[in-house]
Amino acid sequence: MILPGRYNTLKVVKYVDFGVYLDGAEMGEILLPARYVPEVCEVDEDLEVFIYLDSEDRIIATTEKPFAQVGEFAMLRVNAVNNVGAFLDWGLMKDLLVPFREQKMNMVAGRSYLVYVYVDPDSQRIAASAKLEKFLDNVIPEYKVGEEVSLIVESESELGYNAIINHLHRGILYHDELPGPLNKGQKLKAYIKKVRDDKKIDLSLYRPGYEQVDGISQDILNKLHEAGGFLPFTDKSDAALIFERFAISKKIFKKAIGALYRQRRILMEEKGIRLI
Repeated sequence: MILPGRYNTLKVVKYVDFGVYLDGAEMGEILLPARYVPEVCEVDEDLEVFIYLDSEDRIIATTEKPFAQVGEFAMLRVNAVNNVGAFLDWGLMKDLLVPFREQKMNMVAGRSYLVYVYVDPDSQRIAASAKLEKFLDNVIPEYKVGEEVSLIVESESELGYNAIINHLHRGILYHDELPGPLNKGQKLKAYIKKVRDDKKIDLSLYRPGYEQVDGISQDILNKLHEAGGFLPFTDKSDAALIFERFAISKKIFKKAIGALYRQRRILMEEKGIRLI
């Protein structure tokens, strides 16, 4: 089944002067314009293409890569605004419309907004919405603790950062477990820390178990050996510098060096840590 607004693998049917036609099954033959046809392309060959509607609402294929496909969230920049809505740059020749009814506030040209890409059920056109809550938490979360997920940062709160999980659910990354500030629209890899009874989801940038300091402590010892036995980091060092050097949060770093100190593996000096 052909899915507009998503990637599809279609077979080349025939060449024409202005491109190639692909087998669109129930949708008939779909044009891939000449500018998108690969240099090496033969009849009966399978091509992965993105299917969408052109400016005249005709089904068309492209080998260009949009910044998001139907069913996904993305941070997209507004190219223009008119009496219909805002038009977003989503990486294709035709901009993506956000109708006024799908805007939380009037969008401004030149600014970027976090939106969801969907197919309008009435017009069957591909569009976007800034009303994210309509498209989140509509299915029961079935994540396992420790499961790796993809995130898009949505907003900041007093507790931390709300993030969109796998384009389906909301979760939270807590401030005290982060190496530094995050940006709206930023994409991250993370792990499920806990799914609460109320279905709210706690997230971590670190795989559960990695926070048990054994593995991190060994990493710190290895870096101490590489540095000749001394590193200019303490429990008072800047969190961003700690993350840059060790790729862990300040909280986890303090736990790890505390454990090494108790094991009498390091000395904690005023200006850094030293191997014993």
